[in-house]
Amino acid sequence: MTSLHMLAPNVYHTTLANGLTVLLKPLPTAPVVSHWIWYKVGSRDEPTGRTGASHWVEHMLFKGTPKFPAGVLDKAISRTGGYWNAFTYMDWTTYFETLPAEHVRLALELEADRMVNALFEPKEVESERTVILSERQGHENEPLFLLGEEVQAAAFRVHPYHHEIIGDTADLERMTRDDLYAHYRTYYRPNNAVLALAGAFDPKSMLTEIRRYFEDLEPGPEPPRLERPEPPQRGERRVEVRGPGETFFVQVAYKVPRAANADFFSLLVLASLFTGPVNLNLFGSGITNHTSRLYQALVETRQAVGVGGSLSATLDPYLYWMIITVHPDSDPDTVLRTLADEVARLQEQGPRPEELERARRQAQALFAYGSESITNQAFWLGYSAMFADYAWFAEFLPRLNAVTADDVRRVAQTYLQPHRRVVGVYLPTGGQA
Repeated sequence: MTSLHMLAPNVYHTTLANGLTVLLKPLPTAPVVSHWIWYKVGSRDEPTGRTGASHWVEHMLFKGTPKFPAGVLDKAISRTGGYWNAFTYMDWTTYFETLPAEHVRLALELEADRMVNALFEPKEVESERTVILSERQGHENEPLFLLGEEVQAAAFRVHPYHHEIIGDTADLERMTRDDLYAHYRTYYRPNNAVLALAGAFDPKSMLTEIRRYFEDLEPGPEPPRLERPEPPQRGERRVEVRGPGETFFVQVAYKVPRAANADFFSLLVLASLFTGPVNLNLFGSGITNHTSRLYQALVETRQAVGVGGSLSATLDPYLYWMIITVHPDSDPDTVLRTLADEVARLQEQGPRPEELERARRQAQALFAYGSESITNQAFWLGYSAMFADYAWFAEFLPRLNAVTADDVRRVAQTYLQPHRRVVGVYLPTGGQA
């Protein structure tokens, strides 16, 4: 008999006989349950010729099973007053339902069913091909997508983080129904999944329900992984993209460690200080970055009209992005010189005490805002398991608090080096974007 053990205060963990990881967090604050199923598959698992498969498979799981035809799925959730969605990322794909606690069996039954019984009817595959190609074409009208795709491809020449999650047009045009179905049957297995629930339930009773729906599902072989570590970057790389519009954009991406690395929390504080607090949660709100160094150095001096930053929690080393919209009265070269000066200043002097404290507080506040609801609590249960473990989430605030000025200066000196970065510039050619 599967039993629960306490992973942290009020957090329970077990693994079913078929390998499904179960994480439960009872929260009796409202009569609601948020139910998430996470699969350890994303764009990093796609070989050349199959890019975009994970995202396309996500679409297909909304097209129904014999038990839950496509039209029934959405109506079944909406009738309960619940909502649902799904997301594909580089390292994972996830599906969730947040609904009244009395209807949680619907979510369990639905996700257990479509883990194994999604239809992938040929006509639906072709319909989604059109949808996804149209989505891809829409992105290609956006300068920042075009520039970001080139920067990411230049940053990763070996590792499968090389390509965008949506996939390359050549692959989207040629992948077959059998290609997609094989991807689904390879990775959508209980032993490659994490089930995370938070809300109003008794853990033992909930485990009984989970076993009822999931425990008889057959595990599969250990899924293949594309183990292709990116070799060290030995010099700065630069890319230019020309396209319609009137605005110059600059993207600078520095190679940084994975989320499980001890330096990740120091980099979070650095990002908060330098470009503004980073939101790791899909549902979290934003906080102004007007106190960040790069905003003050570029926007307040009219070299830029906007500055942003991004640092992602990933399974493998990824990127710290800086995204700059150049002011009409300035130019990319001026912006890049100012950026280099600000990086050098941080490396040489480190942050001032009050500046460090503000950066930490902002990072903590953004984390808190993104952890309040029952949906967010269930999200973090599974999300942290995709690249680390629940302790990573539980220790988030203490580890941010422990970051010192010397830590920020050290990671700036270590990771914000020219040979670790890719510089991308979007050169507008006029006309409509």
